[in-house]
Amino acid sequence: MGYFAELNSSNIVVRVLAACNQDIANNGGEQSEQAAKHFETVASFSEGGVKWVQTSYNHNFRGHYATPNDIYDENRNIFISPNDKFPSWILDENTGRWEPPVPMPDLIRSYRWVEGSGWVCNNPDDYEWSVEQNIWVPKKVPEDSKEI
Repeated sequence: MGYFAELNSSNIVVRVLAACNQDIANNGGEQSEQAAKHFETVASFSEGGVKWVQTSYNHNFRGHYATPNDIYDENRNIFISPNDKFPSWILDENTGRWEPPVPMPDLIRSYRWVEGSGWVCNNPDDYEWSVEQNIWVPKKVPEDSKEI
């Protein structure tokens, strides 16, 4: 099954619909303008829709699978998710997703991003940030303590 993203005049994704793989193959093939034009005959535009662009459910092309409110960047040929939460995050040019400036911690079960502070442990009594390792590590338990 293939998928097409409906774009408005600002290249913002309005919706995503499934398409028949055979229709795509018979009308120009994957990622072709011809297949997108054929899809117009299968699915009419919703209010404000002006164009169909194929997207990949498996993230094989055009960055990532398009979702409503993503922007299609024609120059990069990728769908870009809105960066509406964290101004410090950086666009990954391959995936079209926004990534934190510091990688996600490896050794922590529960954390969250806090703009201006980075990754913050939800269980601060159990973990501390290791600057040398650039990860959260369990706090050292004093040798004379006993497990209850």
